[in-house]
Amino acid sequence: MTDPIADMLTRIRNALAVRHEGTNVPASKMKMGIARILKAEGFIRDYELVRGYRHPTMRVHLAYIDQRQPVITGLKRVSKPGLRMYVGKGEIPRVYGGIGIAILSTSQGLMTGREAWRAGVGGELLCYVW
Repeated sequence: MTDPIADMLTRIRNALAVRHEGTNVPASKMKMGIARILKAEGFIRDYELVRGYRHPTMRVHLAYIDQRQPVITGLKRVSKPGLRMYVGKGEIPRVYGGIGIAILSTSQGLMTGREAWRAGVGGELLCYVW
């Protein structure tokens, strides 16, 4: 697999399309960090590391409004292995006028675009979530 983060976003997108309660994703520190941000921003209910599989696996519990409408309406991978996208502290984009979030990988760890802007750091623009 050349892009594990895109794979995670696609698994979440597919699970939301068929209204699943959650989905399993191969675990890594980067994906756990993305899940931590999604939970803190209210886009997912929870995530957990699941034992019993051959490889480390993370279970992402999806959030819905009134059991029907998904909280996440869109996910977009920005920086890809073939074309990395980096932004400076003054170039951090706002997603849907502040309704969505941008997730960045900075020198101070993974954080939302708003947190990176407040901290005055730039980094690799991983994805947009709205």
